[in-house]
Amino acid sequence: MKYIFVLALGIGIVAGLRSLTAPAVVAWGAHLGWLNLAGTPLAFMGSMAALIIFSLLAIGELLSDKLPTTPKRTAPAPLIARIITGALSGACFCAAGAKPLLVGTLLGAIGGIIGAFAGYHIRRRLTLHVKDFVVAVCEDVVAVGLGLFLVSR
Repeated sequence: MKYIFVLALGIGIVAGLRSLTAPAVVAWGAHLGWLNLAGTPLAFMGSMAALIIFSLLAIGELLSDKLPTTPKRTAPAPLIARIITGALSGACFCAAGAKPLLVGTLLGAIGGIIGAFAGYHIRRRLTLHVKDFVVAVCEDVVAVGLGLFLVSR
């Protein structure tokens, strides 16, 4: 698995787009056996509890993102959340690939920053021509689709 570091960065980018989608798809991937986290410090991500909690949180985030009161993803608190969930998700990829957790943590965190700022700027530009709700739903599809693609590798 030479490309495990690319996957760790990629799942971080997903976290930058939708902070809770990344750990939710990682939990699904671990639960379905796509990511083997057994015997690692992150094995809990494959548990039913993690699956339910992260899935419900991700669904809540997908819904709340459409509200006008939702803060910008680049504001301190949402950005920190994206860095943390990106780091956790990236570490899971490295744990599954028997690579250093620290590398996955760093790559996932960096991906979270990249995804947050890239997603913010792309969304700002697109909403000049299309309604924000439509852009937000398209971003949801990209985040979930990319996340599932990455965990299924």
